[in-house]
Order: sequence, then structure tokens, then C-alpha cells
Amino acid sequence: MSSALFRTKNVEQSIQDTEEPEHSLKKSLSALDLTVFGVGVIIGTGIFVLTGQVAKNNAGPAVSLAFVAAGVVCGLAALCYAEFASTVPVAGSAYTFSYASLGELPAWIIGWDLVLEFALGTAVVAVGWSGYIRSLLDNAGWHLPDYLAGRDNATGFGFDILAAALVLVLTGILVLGMKLSARITSLVVAIKVVVVLIVIAAGAFFIHGDHYKPFIPPSQPVPAGGNLKAPLIQLMFGWAPSNFGVMGIFTAASVVFFAFIGFDIVATAAEETRNPQRDMPRGILGSLFICTVLYVAVSIVVTGMEKYSKLSVEAPLADAFKAIGHPWYAGVISFGAAVGLTTVCMILLLGQTRVFFAMSRDGLLPRFFSRVHPRFKTPHRPTVLLGVIIAIVAGFTSLSELAELVNIGTLFAFVVVAISVIILRRTRPDLPRAFRTPWVPVIPVLSVCASLWLMLNLPAETWLRFAIWMVIGFFVYFLYGRTHSRLALRDKAAQQTAGDTP
Repeated sequence: MSSALFRTKNVEQSIQDTEEPEHSLKKSLSALDLTVFGVGVIIGTGIFVLTGQVAKNNAGPAVSLAFVAAGVVCGLAALCYAEFASTVPVAGSAYTFSYASLGELPAWIIGWDLVLEFALGTAVVAVGWSGYIRSLLDNAGWHLPDYLAGRDNATGFGFDILAAALVLVLTGILVLGMKLSARITSLVVAIKVVVVLIVIAAGAFFIHGDHYKPFIPPSQPVPAGGNLKAPLIQLMFGWAPSNFGVMGIFTAASVVFFAFIGFDIVATAAEETRNPQRDMPRGILGSLFICTVLYVAVSIVVTGMEKYSKLSVEAPLADAFKAIGHPWYAGVISFGAAVGLTTVCMILLLGQTRVFFAMSRDGLLPRFFSRVHPRFKTPHRPTVLLGVIIAIVAGFTSLSELAELVNIGTLFAFVVVAISVIILRRTRPDLPRAFRTPWVPVIPVLSVCASLWLMLNLPAETWLRFAIWMVIGFFVYFLYGRTHSRLALRDKAAQQTAGDTP
């Protein structure tokens, strides 16, 4: 029983499965496409909102150092992802990696986790995008009726028509092909990056050196909480983080880390990359480096334009421009955020469908969903199914409280991938590795420790919701996946053959 739960799918078999005509994805992506995908999903509202929030509440002008620290933590995980994605160029990202190293049950757990995280992430981003669009429409004098503006604005029936429409349109684009998706993403990301660069360049002219003093404000202890909204580490050890001071930088890093989430989704496109051995490391590490530089630059500008203690919480960068008498830039920022969220939503949906597709191809979910479209060579069935479900969820649900589930799921994936690198180095040292994570096992161990630290700083209620979803996943696996997986059917056939042999 236990051996069946931890049976592994070797790398060669995983790669061989990608060559089956009915289950094979079209290879059309380059290193530039992958980098654009990474930048497209990482840069969202975080760069326009989170920078000022954390500067005001946690780190002051030293928020730029917090972004550097968070970038280093993500860099540790990115090095592990780069090795796996170039060695095992198969759809599924952390799910596929853990199947090759940890076994079937751990692979199912991480796959089940990623399906939820990407689904919630897509829905949350779609609802956020809808809010920006409604704001822009209101400024133009066009107002949606309350019952079509989402649950937050409705007294009775409420449906967010804009969020649902966005998800359905992006679903159609993903069905039509990865290259089309990449072209649209490239255009939108170009607009988004130009907006960010305009903000940085314009804001640089209004920086006042006095606003950086003190660069690291005096430390302020935070009282420990005692309810489920408190970080888990407070409930476990009674330890509470501090704001400002040197430790405040690390407190801020645990917050701004979530602005980096998304580079791991690049790994889900490994199977559709023309030269994954060369291009996956470039795409993953390149997108992370570009976004880190942009985040640090924006944080330096916003804390130089306005004293950190006076920054607004809702829209700090836009309000900083308003405070110096340039409201036009606030409109540019809102436009950039709305455009940016479009690509975030599409790439999250892309990542989810690829994980679902990989699990289906392995038999852990019905094989019906692993057949690709005969013309477009995309996993159209899971894309349409998940797109419709997410559109309904985004339309009917206010998901702000569930957004942190996306964070804990991604950090959990980071831990699994780092451990998998160590295991596969020991069990399969013969595998050709185009990119090798340096200093193994030191780098993977540091990645595990950093990810676990950030997970412990998440609220206890997030852990509780995560545990409930995992319990549901165990039921699904033992009722269906365990007996229908291709490895289970192969073992069963081998036993029957052995029994028939005299």
C-alpha cells in the first residue's frame, strides 16, 4: 500500500508521454516569450499599491531593501525551478517534478494544491481588474447597474459581469493557441512596462532627499495576536514581528514577497518551449531579475516623492502624484494596473490548465481532459471547463479573504521543488542537466527554510482553509486517482501477467 502511494514516474517516461499525438502540446515558445510571461504575471497591482503600503506600515524608505530580500528568497526557489524545468520539460511544473522524485501521493497533493491556487488567483485578479475598469468607466460617466457590478456593491442579486467576461475571453484566447497568447501577452506587457518606466522617470524629478531620513526608521514592536487572523508563528511561539528598524525590513519582505509570486508559472510552459534546456532558465531567472529591478526602482521613487508616513494605503503611488499636483499620472497608473491585470489573469489560467492537463494525462484525473485540440494543439477541454467555472466563481463571489490561499499554495510548491532537486540529484545523478542549481544541497535547503518562514507568517485561518482543501484532495485521490493512474494500471497489468505465467 505505502509503496504504491510513493511510486515514482521516471523522467524518461514523463518525456515519452509528451510525444503521444493525442496528448502532445505544440512547441512554439522562445526564451523571450517565457520572460514576457514571467514579467506579465509578476507585475500587477503590487507594484502600484504594495510598495507604498509596506513603506508606510513596515519599513519606511528601507522598503527597497525589503524588495531585494524578497527577490533573493524568490531567486533561491527560481534556481531550483530552473534546473527541474530544463531537465524535465513537461507540463505540470511542481506536480511533474514531485512525481519524478517524491512519488504519486506527494505529486497529487501538490497538483491538487496548484489547481486551487491558480483558480483562486485567476478569480481574484479578474475581480480586481473589474474594479479598475469600473473606476475608469465611472470617470467617463458610464455606470454599471449594481446587480452587474459584483457582490460587494449589490444588496440582493449581484454578478460581476466584467470579471466573468474577462475570464471567458481569455479562455478563448488560450484555446486558440499558445503563440497567439504569447503575442497578446507581449503587447500588453510592453504597455505595462512602459507605464511603469514612465512613472519611475516622472517621479524621479520630484524626489526630495529629506524624505529618505531616516532611511531605516526606529523599531516599533507589534503586540502578539491571539485569534485565527494572527500569523501562525504568533499562535505557536508567541513571537510577533516588529515594524521598522532592521527587523522591520524582514517583516516587510514577508509582505512584498507576494508581489513576486508568478515566476514559477513559467515552468508550466516547459513542454511548449522549443528549446527548454536553454530557454527555461533564461525565462525564469530573467523575468525575476527584471521585476526585482522595477520593484526596487518604484519603491525608491515613491518614498522619495512623499514622506513614508504620509503615504496613502489604498493607492499610494497614484496619490503621491496627486499630492504634488500631477493627477494625470494617477490616471496613467490606473490604466497600467488595469492593463497589467489582464496578463496576470491569463497566465494564471494558463498555469492551472497545464497542471490539470498533466494530472489528467497521468490518469490521476479523467483522461478525457488530456486530449489536445486537433488543430490548435492546446488542452481545450480543461481550459474551457476551468474557464467557465472560474468565470462563475469570479462573477458571484467576493474573494478578497481567500487571496492569501494563493500565497500559501505557491510557497508550498517552492518547498516541494527544492526538496525534489535534492532527491533527484541523489537518485538520478546520471540525468543530463542543461542547468544545474549551484551549491546543492545548500541552495535548496535555504529555499525551504525561507519559504517555511514566510508560510509561518501567514494567518492561521489561511492554514485552516488550506488544510480543508488538502483533506478534500485526499478523498478524491483515494476514491479515484490511486486506482486510475497510469502507474497503477501498469502495475496491475504486470501483476496479471506474472500471475498468468506458469
